Amino acid sequence: MFVCPKTVNVFDVGGQRSERRKWIHFFDDSNAIIFVVAISEYDQTLREDNKTNRLVEALELFDTIAMSKFFTKTSMILFFNKKDLFEQKIKISPLSAAFPQYTGPMSYKEAINFLKNQFSKLYRNKQKLYIHETCATDTNQVQQVFNSVIDTIIQENLKDTGML
Repeated sequence: MFVCPKTVNVFDVGGQRSERRKWIHFFDDSNAIIFVVAISEYDQTLREDNKTNRLVEALELFDTIAMSKFFTKTSMILFFNKKDLFEQKIKISPLSAAFPQYTGPMSYKEAINFLKNQFSKLYRNKQKLYIHETCATDTNQVQQVFNSVIDTIIQENLKDTGML
């Protein structure tokens, strides 16, 4: 067994519309993309456009990235963040307000499964899509998820190089 020192670089590129074209092509050699969605914002609009739903916008950005020629060999890791807030809000604010096609109950499990399906439908890449429900303020859970993500990236790299 051997150990290769490997640097993991994480870049927060933000999501403002005006900034996207500036960064997308810089990451064409990335091993993985971690896409974070604040699922609790399903009933809110963008700051720069008060007509566009934040979660709908996140879906559109996810679709753009997932279908980009720059990321055809890149693993995608999707974090549904703020799950704690989402779990509280879904009981009082219907998901169907943002997604009229959602006809399920106002329950966390059903709503999460619907959102997973919405994002998964957009991901037509040959690499696997990994989805994690997170609460960034739960540091133990976030550490476990990041350990899992790093392990996934290592496994994918070993497969790509024929070592696994």
